[in-house]
Amino acid sequence: MTSALPPGRIRERLEDFVVDELPAYAPSGEGGHVFVRFTKRGLSTVDAVQAIARALSCEPREAGHAGMKDKWAVTTQTISLQAPRGVAPAELARRASEVSLEGITVHEATPHGHKIKPGHLAGNRFALVVRGVPVDRLAEVTAAFERVRREGVPNAFGPQRFGRGGDNAARALAWLTGKERGPREPRMQRLLWSSLQSAAYNKVLDARVEDGTWATPIEGDLLKLHASGGLFVCTDVQTDRARGEAGDVSPTGPIVGARMSWPTGAPLDLERRIVTETLGEAFDLDRTRRLGEGSRRALRLWVGELRWEVIEDDPGNAAACILVYFVLPKGAYATTVLAAGVAIEEPHSRRGAPPAGSGGEEGD
Repeated sequence: MTSALPPGRIRERLEDFVVDELPAYAPSGEGGHVFVRFTKRGLSTVDAVQAIARALSCEPREAGHAGMKDKWAVTTQTISLQAPRGVAPAELARRASEVSLEGITVHEATPHGHKIKPGHLAGNRFALVVRGVPVDRLAEVTAAFERVRREGVPNAFGPQRFGRGGDNAARALAWLTGKERGPREPRMQRLLWSSLQSAAYNKVLDARVEDGTWATPIEGDLLKLHASGGLFVCTDVQTDRARGEAGDVSPTGPIVGARMSWPTGAPLDLERRIVTETLGEAFDLDRTRRLGEGSRRALRLWVGELRWEVIEDDPGNAAACILVYFVLPKGAYATTVLAAGVAIEEPHSRRGAPPAGSGGEEGD
């Protein structure tokens, strides 16, 4: 009896992983910053930002971006550049639209009143190629994707969140408990802390998946309204479960922090136990305030516009190639969606993400 998921290879070519960042808003046309929308190939977001900024004599450290995008991919995103002293934003926009750099294609450049900050995006659109799927197991894959389209998928943080070696959460804990020296750079400090937060969240999600309640409200849950993002405590289980089945609400898990809201009842007991196991009994959350005060994350990820098609077979017709399209909200991981249907395999040299990686595929 076959129990493991069918295999599927991703990122064999740059064009196998295409991401289009969906902006939260359009630039106004006026202001001291310039929004530059571009497509990059085989470059990290940091490398692309530095290349564009330096080509235009802008300070890379003053540039802004909404989220990190994968290096081993073809990705489109928007960054902001601050106009150098003595350079009119309109002139910078004109020069930016004409810049020519290897691996980068600029589509448009428009002035705006402020820089782009992390999270300033609506979501990401994906077109992904999955290769090497056994033809005789295609029905399993398509059935899994059908379930995802109907029910969503557990909203896990992907391995990119934990750094190339997968040890960022352990490094963060050692630093924050005084066992090791931490990084000096504030950005790296925040990224390490986010890895530790994500590790605790993933453990809570795993427990809710195991008991079958990751998408089912239980009394005491802090539920998220998908339409507005608002949170409320589940007190009427029958009503809230009906709303959960309709896709209006989902249980949330902890992005732990000094000011995070906690659930009540059984969900509180579970989260307190797992957070204590992850951070330790004596962990002082007040020490992390400057790194982020905590939030809640829906345990269920709704996948928009999900569709797929078989685009080619190998000569022996033993394996198929599937093209998968979907839209995700910010902070969600494309590989989480694919992993519902296939056991993902990646080329060895391209596996993982930069140590500070946020999920270029998720688009934070």
